[in-house]
Amino acid sequence: MIFGYARTSTHDQQHGLQAQIDELKGQGCERVYSEQVSGTQRDRPELTKLLDNLRQGDVLYVTKPDRLARNTQHLLEIIELLEQKGCSLVILSMGGAQLDTRNATSKLMLTMLGAIAEFERALMKERQQEGIAKAKEQGKYRGRKPTAMAQSQDIQKMKSEGVSVTDIAKKLNISRMSVYRALND
Repeated sequence: MIFGYARTSTHDQQHGLQAQIDELKGQGCERVYSEQVSGTQRDRPELTKLLDNLRQGDVLYVTKPDRLARNTQHLLEIIELLEQKGCSLVILSMGGAQLDTRNATSKLMLTMLGAIAEFERALMKERQQEGIAKAKEQGKYRGRKPTAMAQSQDIQKMKSEGVSVTDIAKKLNISRMSVYRALND
């Protein structure tokens, strides 16, 4: 069976998601799993369902590698899982060429391209840290305003009224960990 997987990071990217779905169906995908969740998220329910449903001989199509994996290591883990199941991966948009893990050259290219992408991301983070350090030296960087601690009194009040930590976090649009930190201060 031929499966497809489409993903965008946010719900604002509906057109991008639909374009991926259309492209995958155009490649003959019989079933396309799709979701709108950040690629950095470990928990991607549709990807998990897809990987669980794959059987020997199935082929998984994606439009680009970053739609499937968070980083090189994750991509290689998925490819290894697919190989263990007797499945293969086809990435459609790789500079005008398709990469298909059923051949050794494509496997090599995927590993190299993934490593380059990860390297570029590391360089961006490094430049960002350098920029922050320079801004701090010049007294221009203040960091982000602590939102949870600014709401500490509201958090304390809600907790004393018997509201659960989860509900406090949802109502104030902050993380549960931030609620716990505010309660411990």
